[in-house]
Amino acid sequence: MALPTTPVVSVIMSMRNAEATIEQAVRSLQWQTLSEWELILIDDGSSDASLEIAGRMRDPRIRMYCDGQRRGLAARLNEAVALARGNFIARMDADDVCYPERLTKQVAFLNRNPEIDLVGCGATVFANSGRLVGVLPVPTSHGEIVANPHRGFPLPHPTWCGRVEWFRRHPYDDSLSRAQDQDLLLRCYSQSSFASLPDILLAYRQERLELRKMLKGRATFVRTLWKHGRPQWPLTVVLGGIGAQVALAAADIVLLGLGFGTFAQRLRLEKVPEEAKARWARIWHGLQVSGQESVPVAASTC
Repeated sequence: MALPTTPVVSVIMSMRNAEATIEQAVRSLQWQTLSEWELILIDDGSSDASLEIAGRMRDPRIRMYCDGQRRGLAARLNEAVALARGNFIARMDADDVCYPERLTKQVAFLNRNPEIDLVGCGATVFANSGRLVGVLPVPTSHGEIVANPHRGFPLPHPTWCGRVEWFRRHPYDDSLSRAQDQDLLLRCYSQSSFASLPDILLAYRQERLELRKMLKGRATFVRTLWKHGRPQWPLTVVLGGIGAQVALAAADIVLLGLGFGTFAQRLRLEKVPEEAKARWARIWHGLQVSGQESVPVAASTC
């Protein structure tokens, strides 16, 4: 395959102890209908076989970096943004799966709509077994996405694809260990334009809801609201947003504490359409098949 000197889109990914999932994530990129991509894969101090497995996924479009340290997702994504060579940047986690048309459709949308800075997409949620759990509800217009900023932005982080200039103007806050995406959107939404495609173009892996992570994320967003909301909104709006997070945290504790985690997970999701089930079954089956023929690695600092 003839590969471009400069990619159209840079996919930025941080991984930590992703030995069970990284191969499927990378293979889903290799199946993209848009071939002019690069993957900037930064290891965040993995202690398992992640680096060895990723190193076997030989493809000149993959640029892998590792320094043996653990710095966190936000810091690693900022590093990846600085290294990006594409005109567009797409986000993806090391345990998720891209549908084949994801990059093609998101890049085409951004090319048709130069006023849009960042576009998301529809996403299914699946368990480690490949079983579909539901579909993330995603509004499509900027107005819908930013309608209630004090309550958060329904723009799932792994679905993001945006202009490289936007990512460089708005870096992640690397002091945060959770809710980095919500913090970024809250800081820049009034100077940005967002959208989301209704098409299901990403599969988000979620075996179960984890209470500790959920509560930490809500606590981080509360601090973000207090820090960045007060300068721009009335205090009553800020306190209303904080109150909503406290109420949701209480509901999380009750539902997950009583063993209703599956019920709580389904409450957040929409039903999977039949055609989406059939499509996912084909993709999941393909991911169980061994990878493609090896080609030389482009770059690695590991």
